[in-house]
Amino acid sequence: MSIQPPGPKGVPVFGNSGQYSKDPFSFMTACAEAYGDVVKFDLGPMPVYMLTNPEDIERVLVSEDAKFRKPRFQDDAMGDLLGDGLLLSDGAEWRKQRELAQPAFNPARIATLGGMMSEKTTAMLDDWQDGDLVDIQLEMARLTVRIIVDAMLGASLDEERIRTVQENLEPLGARFEPDPLRVIVPDWAPTRENRDYKGAIETIERVIDDIVAERRGSEFGASDHDGRRSADAVDDPPMDLLSIILRAQQRGEQTDQQLRDEMMTMLLAGHDTTALTLTYFWYLLSQHPDVEAKVQQEVDEVLGGETPAAADARQMTYTDRVLHETMRLYPPVYTMFREPRVDVRLGGYRVPEGSGVMLPQWVVHRSPRWYDDPETFDPDRWLPDRRNQRPRFSYFPFGGGPRHCIGKQFSMLEAKLIVGTVAQQFELDYTRDEPFSLRGSLTMHPREPMAMRLRSR
Repeated sequence: MSIQPPGPKGVPVFGNSGQYSKDPFSFMTACAEAYGDVVKFDLGPMPVYMLTNPEDIERVLVSEDAKFRKPRFQDDAMGDLLGDGLLLSDGAEWRKQRELAQPAFNPARIATLGGMMSEKTTAMLDDWQDGDLVDIQLEMARLTVRIIVDAMLGASLDEERIRTVQENLEPLGARFEPDPLRVIVPDWAPTRENRDYKGAIETIERVIDDIVAERRGSEFGASDHDGRRSADAVDDPPMDLLSIILRAQQRGEQTDQQLRDEMMTMLLAGHDTTALTLTYFWYLLSQHPDVEAKVQQEVDEVLGGETPAAADARQMTYTDRVLHETMRLYPPVYTMFREPRVDVRLGGYRVPEGSGVMLPQWVVHRSPRWYDDPETFDPDRWLPDRRNQRPRFSYFPFGGGPRHCIGKQFSMLEAKLIVGTVAQQFELDYTRDEPFSLRGSLTMHPREPMAMRLRSR
């Protein structure tokens, strides 16, 4: 078990972090093409083993998941942002928090949120006019923030607080763009980037604190005019995640810090990936009029001009395939990391305890080993007969195994209802002549504004 896998040579101290930070997508792809299923390189002083074979990925995420933990090598900045929320917690703490959160994501409850999702989308469209130019990424992010705050925090955000959240997402994202200098610059150093990052966290925390203060006292449901909770409210309390945690606090099971960490995780992770999926969805439709026409036909036939509900989403089978193909080509979470708890053997190589294991959706989703003509946008890849021919983990935009994304069903319902509502009224035309470029952060974002022209149908 001593043979090292192949990989590119790095430089002292920085390793391959300069190459990775310049263009993580090209770097990961080139490594996979040159070196195969297991590639070793260094990100600063940290050895990383990149896995691109679905069988190895399935072992890490599913069959041998107990041998791996969420990585401890990610810097303190991530902990400052998300703390011990569901994304970063591990072991018994993660299992406790996951079990606590599960009722908020129960399929029956998620189905009841469909009306709210469509209503908020319709409210967005009230401000859209034929011929307007919009940044579709910004529009989708504002919409998904409103939806996640209503669904999981049981609150509404006014325009000022929406703007506050949006303005502070940029310094948060910038902190996680690959940068080799972070190897030598500590998080506590008073650099402008570090100051902006910590200031953004404090600002968003104030938004969360305001929401929590507004919601305290309502976690058991409505009260009568004397402030006493009715028997019906106690028997059927609200099941948004904030209410669940506030009730757990009253039982002494959750601290203020745990509440803060889960709300920050939900606010940021709960809206960003869906907004990005929809951004790339509208872009791809604008580039493929034949696919756009089929989506419009399905939306018209299923909805008949009515506001979509959760039940309608099950009939939007072609839209579902387009969304899956969108997340194949442009997975918002473009790579994942795990850390071995013990020495393991993957792809015939020894991977030592404490090293980094990279699972790159970007590479696997675009591999010609698993997809014919992988750079081509083809929603029919997701017809059952073609889908079943591929390995299970040749596609994993929501992760997999016990730690798969708890919000998968929520996100897919939200995306379909937003598509159904928007596509009945508008076509969106990408206005630039050249494709957009990508930047890596916690998630995969376009570098440029995604300007689109609205055309009334």
